[in-house]
Amino acid sequence: MSLRVLVWNEGVHEANGSPANIAEYYPEGMHGAIAAGLRRLLPDAQVTTATLADPEHGLSEEVLAGTDVILWWGHVAHDQVDDAVVERVKEHVLAGTGLLVLHSGHFSKIFRSLLGTTCSLAWRNEGEQELVWTVKPSHPIAAGIPHPLVIPRQEMYGELFDIPDPDDLVFISSFAGGEVFRSGVTFTRGKGRIFYFSPGDQEYPVYQQAEIQQVLANGVRWAAPAPGDRQVPGVTNPPRQWLL
Repeated sequence: MSLRVLVWNEGVHEANGSPANIAEYYPEGMHGAIAAGLRRLLPDAQVTTATLADPEHGLSEEVLAGTDVILWWGHVAHDQVDDAVVERVKEHVLAGTGLLVLHSGHFSKIFRSLLGTTCSLAWRNEGEQELVWTVKPSHPIAAGIPHPLVIPRQEMYGELFDIPDPDDLVFISSFAGGEVFRSGVTFTRGKGRIFYFSPGDQEYPVYQQAEIQQVLANGVRWAAPAPGDRQVPGVTNPPRQWLL
């Protein structure tokens, strides 16, 4: 069975035409650009998109049951995501669905619920150069990524980033203002693999950059669940003679 990938974007910036250049950078929306990159790099994958305005935000039980990896981008409408939908997505992640959380998705309900911290950080949006440094080159997500990966203009994210200690620190970013940021980190929750990757603001064409698309494709491959039944780990009560 081919890999089934869902790119979720709240879609509010695109709907409001804000910033003014978003249609120029992302004529099919940020989700469209991300999906196009994944289709190019993962030609055997089934890549679909959904937005906040879709029924059930495009995250119905039927959709989630047919999804292996979700990519999540949100910014100005975190509070508009229905709590019941968030809980539904969380259950699927705990059961094994992979999750890539992108840029300002660090403040999404789903990410904060899974990590259990505020996920707050420092930020400044002055279009600075970002250098993404690979600090774990052996990790599959870092395969084929230049060191450093140069992003000409991007919003600055800086420490302190209030997250639990990650399973793996894959990338650290530095900015023209001197700040550094843990820009590529992984976690495991239940059976689900989670990758947070910070580059990708609505004001800059970051998701059109080939190296960024490669990071996301690598992340999707890494986060994909192993074959088998997906169930949330639960309590068991085996008899003493279970091995006999």
